[in-house]
Amino acid sequence: MASKTKSVYVCSACGYETSKWYGQCPSCQEWNTMEEEMRTVESGSQKKMRTAHYENRAAVQKLNEIKANTEHRFDTGLRELNRVLGGGLVKGSLVLLSGDPGIGKSTLLLQICEHLGKNMRILYVSGEESAHQLKLRASRLGVSTENLYLLCETDAQYICETIAAEKPDIVMIDSIQTMNITDLNSSFGSVTQVRETTNLFMRTAKTLNIPIVIVGHVNKDGNIAGPKVLEHIVDAVLYFEGDRNLSYRILRAVKNRYGSTNEIGVFEMEDKGLFEVENPSMMLLSGRPKNTSGICVACIMEGSRPILAEVQSLVTPTGFGTPRRMATGVDYGRMSMLLAVLEKRAGYFVGNMDCYVNIIGGLKIDEPACDLSVALAIVSGLKDVPVPADVLAFGEIGLGGEIRAVSACEQRIREAEKLGFKKCVVPRYNLMKIKSSLKVNIEVVGVNNIRQAFEAII
Repeated sequence: MASKTKSVYVCSACGYETSKWYGQCPSCQEWNTMEEEMRTVESGSQKKMRTAHYENRAAVQKLNEIKANTEHRFDTGLRELNRVLGGGLVKGSLVLLSGDPGIGKSTLLLQICEHLGKNMRILYVSGEESAHQLKLRASRLGVSTENLYLLCETDAQYICETIAAEKPDIVMIDSIQTMNITDLNSSFGSVTQVRETTNLFMRTAKTLNIPIVIVGHVNKDGNIAGPKVLEHIVDAVLYFEGDRNLSYRILRAVKNRYGSTNEIGVFEMEDKGLFEVENPSMMLLSGRPKNTSGICVACIMEGSRPILAEVQSLVTPTGFGTPRRMATGVDYGRMSMLLAVLEKRAGYFVGNMDCYVNIIGGLKIDEPACDLSVALAIVSGLKDVPVPADVLAFGEIGLGGEIRAVSACEQRIREAEKLGFKKCVVPRYNLMKIKSSLKVNIEVVGVNNIRQAFEAII
């Protein structure tokens, strides 16, 4: 008996399915996201035939009988990438690499092929570029390994059959939105196609114990295109951050089953590809102006790595009835709260002032430890008094104007000493805890409230 087809409507934002069209998705409340797809309905005999072919079913096992060997990791040749992955690419894992167009996703994959290709066979599957285009880009990046094999194909089932036949050591898919399963009657990049092709690659990676790296596009909101279940299927989600017009890129792990999600990798985009930035603090502080008001250096923790960043503030009288506030790299709500605390607790009135706060280098800071640096930069710009260039400050500011303790205080101080800073303003509670064990050639000042912090610096 021939299979029948039926029409279903799928939300392109969340994957919600229904037999009726809605202008607004009942699940995620998005408008005009319901897309029609044709589904094949199997008869009872076809289901029995398909069920009869199931083989290699999983067996029930005792937890104590399972051997927990250390996972095997592949060195990618880039220490920054290894840091984000938790030590390297795990065998049999499925990794999703996402980011804005032109940010460097395909460039990063080709570059690690040069190192991995020394001892392993790599299959690079491209659904966006021809083999000739890939050859030109590989030549520009200096990729000349003999163990790199190219496959320009979009049929996911044929790709998985090729992987099973060739058995490469590593597979790279560029990109998941161009892959399709011919049995599905939906268009390329649709919610159904992305979900099912990812599931197919996941089963292939786990069955053959081959790591697969897939590239994912983003939508206009900056989120990963496709259903939310895509991020749940994969083992790790890596996201490239940064402006295409700037040379620096930040690689962040949004999800990682084999390591921490707090680590970041910093790269610089040049003509020959992406290059590692081993000392991000020095990079972010390069070109810092001297004797300029409204500038203060902050220290944030990204995983186990302390990073120094330059906070800039510009405070000017407003030309309108309502003052303007703008924050780049800092949460807008957090900046508004700090302005209110400065007025109420410290007596610095900015109610008739435009205030702009910016983090240099395209870095986005969401850690409360940078509160004190932002406040000092705002006061420095308001009074037009420069903060000394060799001074660093960090600490969380409460609504009462108090300076609260932060984590990893000693690591932040040692990073400041390494980069030549002479004075560090920290929460007093942190200084009391580490004073006995702290041995550094830098002046450390502990403060209880924002007034003391201003007196210690400005």
